[in-house]
Amino acid sequence: MKNARFLFLLAILLSSLNGISQQSKIEINGIILDESKTPVPFVSVGIVEKYIGTASTEDGEFSFLVTKNELQDSLSISSLGFNSYKIKVADYLKQEKKEIVLTETVTELDAVNILKPAEYVNLAKKGLKQNTISNFHQVELLYRSATTENGKAKFLVENYIKIESRGLASYFGEIQVAESRKSADYRIWKPDSKWHSINILAQFNPLRPNNSSHKRNLKKFIWKKIGDSSYEGEDVVILEGHNPKKKWEKIIFYIGIDSYKVYRIERGNSLYIYKNHESGKLVLSYYKHDWNLSKNRIPEEHRSILKETHFKAEAFVYKVITDKKKIKVSPYGINVDIGMIDIPYNSDFWNNLSAPPDTKFYKRIKDGLESLYGVPLERQYEIVNKK
Repeated sequence: MKNARFLFLLAILLSSLNGISQQSKIEINGIILDESKTPVPFVSVGIVEKYIGTASTEDGEFSFLVTKNELQDSLSISSLGFNSYKIKVADYLKQEKKEIVLTETVTELDAVNILKPAEYVNLAKKGLKQNTISNFHQVELLYRSATTENGKAKFLVENYIKIESRGLASYFGEIQVAESRKSADYRIWKPDSKWHSINILAQFNPLRPNNSSHKRNLKKFIWKKIGDSSYEGEDVVILEGHNPKKKWEKIIFYIGIDSYKVYRIERGNSLYIYKNHESGKLVLSYYKHDWNLSKNRIPEEHRSILKETHFKAEAFVYKVITDKKKIKVSPYGINVDIGMIDIPYNSDFWNNLSAPPDTKFYKRIKDGLESLYGVPLERQYEIVNKK
């Protein structure tokens, strides 16, 4: 009887250990190159069926975590202008060189089948609900915001944010800043905004309804075709639009000629990259902006010292949750300046987060802050943030 009890307990223990082993994290990293060995930026890399993955940085590098449960799944790589690529996760991990070389797609669109540029834009707007996840869902992302003054890095904040969304065709729902950490703050001018800067992600997107003034203006833009591309087998037309009333305002759309999906948006110094979800609809993958504050908006008492101020940000989307039972967003932090958010520093969370490889943006800010203070950024996080 004792032996039977012992074997029973041993079986439970082994089962528990096996469960833990199955959930142990395995890092998948590497670099995406074209045939000339040039890094390819903003490539969608991951396991589409499970929405596990990331986007490559400007240097073509990527990194994310999986478990043993994903070893037999396919690693999918998709990028504008290149043929899609797939490889079993286990096979990729066996490779000595963690490189993925993409072959360029040759695109020659037949002029007979091409609509007028403005028609593509109009059809893309009409197709937003069909082409993006428009059902209630949750998006989770890593959001980095930095301030530079007179060309020098002065402040960095990193947030892990949860957002209720219904896709591009709708407003953001509730927003929760779930985790936060910031560097030492050496700004000359410390503006106190009433809103978190994540709002800019929505406000600068010319397709969102809460950017209605720009959405109406799209009809008045002068559009022209400036190139061709492709995405996962679909030909893509590249369109550039100019606002006749604002000479500085330019927007570039990458639109599928069959689906009218918008795969990429460039507006000024803002960039939006979208990728296919397992449903076949698009979700945001990567975002960045660089906002130069005009000198006349800087308080007069600082203008003699402060020649220019840039607000830079980037975001990597980590999760998209479509199961309504698993959606949970507790509103917090959206009505507060990003530099004033008061969340205890959770070192365990940040140490275990599968952070993307350092981007050019992040490297410049990190190097600048460490040079300015003579203190490593990780140490600044430990000193500055409340435990």
